[in-house]
Amino acid sequence: MDFGPFLLLALMEGTVQAAVLALTAVGLALVFGVMRVVNVAHGEFFMLGAVTAWFVASHVPGPPWAAFLAALVLCPLVAGAVAAAADTLVLKRLDYDPGATIVATIGLLYILQQAALSLYGPEARPVPAPFTWPIRLPWFGWSGYKVFVVAAAAAILGLVWLMLARSRAGLVMRATQVDRDIARAFGINVDRVYAGVFALGAGLAAVAAVLIVPIQQAHYLMGHDPLLLSFAVVIIGGLGSLRGTLVAALVIGLSDGVISVFISPTLAKIVATLVVALVLVFRPQGLFGARA
Repeated sequence: MDFGPFLLLALMEGTVQAAVLALTAVGLALVFGVMRVVNVAHGEFFMLGAVTAWFVASHVPGPPWAAFLAALVLCPLVAGAVAAAADTLVLKRLDYDPGATIVATIGLLYILQQAALSLYGPEARPVPAPFTWPIRLPWFGWSGYKVFVVAAAAAILGLVWLMLARSRAGLVMRATQVDRDIARAFGINVDRVYAGVFALGAGLAAVAAVLIVPIQQAHYLMGHDPLLLSFAVVIIGGLGSLRGTLVAALVIGLSDGVISVFISPTLAKIVATLVVALVLVFRPQGLFGARA
């Protein structure tokens, strides 16, 4: 294959990675932006979504698309319920202290990881795609499901933006973000908002996992890379900035796809980490974040 078609293939693969990364990173950005909690267990909610998708696909009878739709509905609910329980039982009792919540979410990471290892096993297992429509280009063939992943991620991100910008729930979340004491004085149940935001962040990570798991395979250690890249995206874009998160996800996803195809996936992670270090040195608030 010539360089031009090869680059086009790398960019198309990078777009899929960017779409899934944007969903995962937006969940992490929402949790930090509203709650000021650094959720180190965010990647394990991604893993939980993928593992749950395998369980659903294995037990729902009928065609693959029926099992996929069931997983797309059930997996975010499972991840969100686990996250809401963790917030109520652990983070709330720590009064969302920054240092204590980091340690607590590290503990949650290992709990979820070992629970998946015990119940699911160490094997990497495939989940069938809901459809396998091929796209024939002059230079190569491509999966139509990957186009669906990009479109679905864009639609879900659009719904999240509408919810934050136009709904009463979004207004309550933004008010809590600005000042939770004033929000509580106006009758807002801040504890319920925090539990809902933590569940929403986990649910978005689970949706991203359900979308990508027919391309990859479900594995109990698959949360590491999404966590690393999500932190890179949130730091580069600006902590709490939804627009910055989307732009950074596109940049990191495309660069990860191109570097992985042409050179090495390991080098792609090194480049992302280097960009994070440069942003922290020269613009600590991120590209689109506001100064404290």
